[in-house]
Amino acid sequence: MIFFKKISIYAGIGIIVFFGMNCFNRSPREEVAVLTDAPDVPPPITRKHAARVIVRLETKEVIGELSNGVEYTFWTFGGKVPGKFIRVREGDVVDFYLSNHPSSKMPHNIDLHATTGPGGGAASSLTTPGHTSKFSFKAINPGLYVYHCATAPVGLHVANGMYGLILVEPANGLPRVDREYYVMQSDFYTKGKYGQPGLQPFDLDKALSETPDYVVFNGRVGSMTNEKALTAKVGETVRLYVGNGGPNMISSFHVIGEIFDKVYLEGGTGNPNLNVQTTLIPAGGSAIVDFKLQVPGTFILVDHSIFRAFNKGAIGMLKVSGDEARDIYSGKISDEEYHPDTTTAPETNKKSAATKTMTLAERISEGEKVYKQHCTSCHQMKGQGVEKSFPPLAKSDFLTANKTKAILAVKEGLNGRITVNGKEYNGIMPALQLSNTDVANVLTYVYNNWGNPGGVITETDVQSAH
Repeated sequence: MIFFKKISIYAGIGIIVFFGMNCFNRSPREEVAVLTDAPDVPPPITRKHAARVIVRLETKEVIGELSNGVEYTFWTFGGKVPGKFIRVREGDVVDFYLSNHPSSKMPHNIDLHATTGPGGGAASSLTTPGHTSKFSFKAINPGLYVYHCATAPVGLHVANGMYGLILVEPANGLPRVDREYYVMQSDFYTKGKYGQPGLQPFDLDKALSETPDYVVFNGRVGSMTNEKALTAKVGETVRLYVGNGGPNMISSFHVIGEIFDKVYLEGGTGNPNLNVQTTLIPAGGSAIVDFKLQVPGTFILVDHSIFRAFNKGAIGMLKVSGDEARDIYSGKISDEEYHPDTTTAPETNKKSAATKTMTLAERISEGEKVYKQHCTSCHQMKGQGVEKSFPPLAKSDFLTANKTKAILAVKEGLNGRITVNGKEYNGIMPALQLSNTDVANVLTYVYNNWGNPGGVITETDVQSAH
């Protein structure tokens, strides 16, 4: 009996040792990563342990739109620019499968800035068309990292769209927010100038001289405007994961009308900077920005190297719905004419100056001054506009079709798709904050120049337009 008891004890110890050793040697749990296209972001990671994460990514060369009517041959991770957003946790072991579509003409690989190892994985992932390569890495350092192709010539692969973001969440996670979005800036170099239609080839000379024709968010002009705008509600906190694929330009990232409550500089996860207006993001770098929304409206995302925004495409929208907060932002309270040289004049004189009837010649002369001060940078000196960006005012069927719409465009601004002289434009014209007299005069000037039909706009017309 004692003999059998000893056997039972030894057997129990053996089972404990066996399962104990097995527990210590067991690999982390396995899961397949959720990958998303911009501007979407995979959901936050809620597990409290490391895992073995499988990432499968395909390189593919595709023809897509860089702007309306402008096509480009993109080299991609996942069929779109930027590449898929990848989300893992600090301590995860990542099994990375890189497949190169059989239709590709070039070999491709991947350099993940989150990887500690030769080439960030590039040395182990060179993949010819129709093949799949596998390598593994451990996500040691938390942060937001760029990944890109590093096959020679590296600049060409990056310039054609081969980049994306991978987030390594800290083991304890990031502070919770209500909405997360993925925004990636990049610059493109085409043989044709900005807006020239058709399939545009890559221009090496422009790339070497760092003179891009396009600087865009999420792979094309208008990727986050109008019906494609990001959305949120008053009271919510928004987090933007912002990357810069380059290949050349540094981004001065800014949201017009908002202040970043927190900026995790260069994609790190240490103590954030607080109350930041604009943050620099280098080529091959990133930033995480958080901000709470207090008022409704449309907030404009830009590269504040401002010609890139309004002339090369680096512009997006965040549309915020909800109740007004007049204690934070009032909106326009009044709009009165300002006459600095008559501030001390008697009230009767001010009234007569404001109500003086102007001749057509006087309106045209005063309107020309307003036009040169406010309008020439976009619509040009002779009203010819800028192809694909700013519609022409010369011989404009938009102006002649409906004068009320023309008045409202100057008074209240205009955004969205319009057709002028048979061509589509999709941009933003801010309200110019002009007096009724200035609106009347500048439109009278435009209507009487550059092949337009003539006519006069009065203050009464402006006042009654709605």
